Amino acid sequence: MPGTLILDSEGLSKLYLKDRTVVAFVQAAEKEGIRVATTAMTTLEADYARVHPARIRWVLSRVDVLDVTGKVAKEAAVLLREQYLHGHKYAIDGALAAVARMAVGPVTVLTSDVEDIRLLCGPRIEVIKV
Repeated sequence: MPGTLILDSEGLSKLYLKDRTVVAFVQAAEKEGIRVATTAMTTLEADYARVHPARIRWVLSRVDVLDVTGKVAKEAAVLLREQYLHGHKYAIDGALAAVARMAVGPVTVLTSDVEDIRLLCGPRIEVIKV
């Protein structure tokens, strides 16, 4: 595949809600054969209170939901430690960044938390605010 588009919780929430910008990113990625992914932990964090369960199932059937394995957790811990971040506030971002750094490039992350994600992902990953 020619790259990966990764959605954080805000990106996934906006995809659930059919946000035009996020839908356009995802459609363009699919058209180009770019993998669209998120982490299993991100699916727990995404806002789904106002979304019909069938819509959530449909969206997740079109997105690669990646497991947060022991390897991912170890890499996330290293990334967090390097940036002096810790605790539940950063755990899911750390896992997302670890997955992004392991993904087939080029990698783009759609996020509402540009500063933390950019810090954790490093310069080779494009981070776009949604």
